[in-house]
Amino acid sequence: MSSAANEETAGATSPIILIVMGVSGSGKTTVAALLAGRLNWKFQEGDALHPQANVDKMHRGIPLTDADRLPWLDSIAALIDRWNAEGVSGIITCSALKRAYRERIRAGRPDVELIYLHGERALVSARITQRMGHFMPAGLLASQFETLEEPGQDEPVITVDIGGSPDQIVESILTALRLEHRGLPPPSARGAE
Repeated sequence: MSSAANEETAGATSPIILIVMGVSGSGKTTVAALLAGRLNWKFQEGDALHPQANVDKMHRGIPLTDADRLPWLDSIAALIDRWNAEGVSGIITCSALKRAYRERIRAGRPDVELIYLHGERALVSARITQRMGHFMPAGLLASQFETLEEPGQDEPVITVDIGGSPDQIVESILTALRLEHRGLPPPSARGAE
């Protein structure tokens, strides 16, 4: 671990788990991977935890039902429990579109915080049509926006607009996290990446 990474996590006394959420195409994977690198935390692409039946359904352009998502959400919750048992902080991507999904993931896990990547439909649509190699077809974006229940003020959430560059988005998230977790250094402690 580099000395800068040690500085980033030096003040953290208990694990912090971040769920980077938003509709498909909002930049969850890009932002979460950059953020995990900056913090030197574990990273998990939540889509990799989907059962194969879900992946097959999405490949065929069929929206997932609540019942389809339950095993996936439970896999994410199990990973959070494992990281907590190991005493490590981490970042997981998960669309977490409905409040009920977020509540299932967070049940009994007060260390879980949400990072909501918020973007207008036109911007997300433009991004998703340019994306290649992902099993979520652009045609399912409308169903994602229809399903989305934006996090309420009573949820532990940091909302970030996706209009900026990935680095700008990560800096916004880090700034907000520093307000909550004093163990993270100010932006000037790390040079431009």
